[in-house]
Amino acid sequence: MGRRDVRRMLMGNKTPLWERPAVLVALMVGVLAIGVAIGMALGLWSGKSSKPPPGAEQAPAPVIAAAPPPPPSPSAAPDEDEGRPLLAPPPPRPDPGSSEALEFGHASDVVSLAPAPPPPSPEVKLPPAGAAVWLKNALPVPKTGGRPVIAIVIDDLGIDRRRSERMAQLKGPLTLSYMTYADDVARQAHDARARGHELMVHVPMQPQSHSYDPGPEVLEVGLSAEEIRRRLDWGLSRFDGYVGINNHMGSRFTSDAAGMRVVMGELRRRGLAFIDSVTSERTVGAEVARHFGVPFAARHVFLDNDQGVAHVRGQLAKTEAYARKHGAAIAIGHPHDGTIEALAGWLPGLEARGFVLVPVSTVIRMGNGG
Repeated sequence: MGRRDVRRMLMGNKTPLWERPAVLVALMVGVLAIGVAIGMALGLWSGKSSKPPPGAEQAPAPVIAAAPPPPPSPSAAPDEDEGRPLLAPPPPRPDPGSSEALEFGHASDVVSLAPAPPPPSPEVKLPPAGAAVWLKNALPVPKTGGRPVIAIVIDDLGIDRRRSERMAQLKGPLTLSYMTYADDVARQAHDARARGHELMVHVPMQPQSHSYDPGPEVLEVGLSAEEIRRRLDWGLSRFDGYVGINNHMGSRFTSDAAGMRVVMGELRRRGLAFIDSVTSERTVGAEVARHFGVPFAARHVFLDNDQGVAHVRGQLAKTEAYARKHGAAIAIGHPHDGTIEALAGWLPGLEARGFVLVPVSTVIRMGNGG
């Protein structure tokens, strides 16, 4: 008789607990339950230990939202922006007290012109080109030594004589653009030229809004070619010694190819240059100037849509950055107190920072003004 038989006799032929299937299943379930309970307890403990101490804030996860597309201009066709100036940065902050700043409402703070457009259509007959008066009246090209150059154009001059005089007293060469209808403008321009500044004529052109008054003898859309020439001739007769013109306001007129063709034809005949103030992203100034063979350039930075000194200094820093990247920059400002103060502090150290101040004619000659 074996041990198992003896064991069964002693236990009354009953099967041991550890050999019964039900008991084994119950034991396995119990072990699993204990394991799950231990796991949950460890999870709760680790979660409590990872919480920040009372009063500490966790940085919220960054939320990246796509900017909504700008609303289309009500007056623009769907493909009207093709070939226009490239305007990457956001629009500037206009100063509510400045009509010329408000006129710049749809123009960019920093602007680069698009590549050259195709040649003019055969039906556009170009007038004979006159002698290059702009070169005759241009200041000599400063020695640059390969350094980036900056041209500062100050327009709206002549109306406020005191501030115009203060601007003309700054170290040059600046490019000073005088209003056609300013009193005593010939004397003011002559004095500025004697101080070593280059001259331009600031020609009033029609703005988009009827609430802004660009001044008398303004060039307007819809005028006959003869009337545009008459008004332009009046403005150009107010003083002499200038290299060309730039537009005062003009967001509507500079967007009108028909009117601008008349202007460029007259500039070509007179041998003058054109500086586009770019008061509208829809300007055709550069495009038409190329077609007519008119020497031109376009501004890259506005200095004083906000007239505060700190803002102007920031815009001058943008001008330096643009010139460093592209070799040349044109900035336009106005005879405001903040602009005068900022320029007075900025000009003396320009050469030490590796730049050369030049008249705008130098940038035109270099061919990188647009």
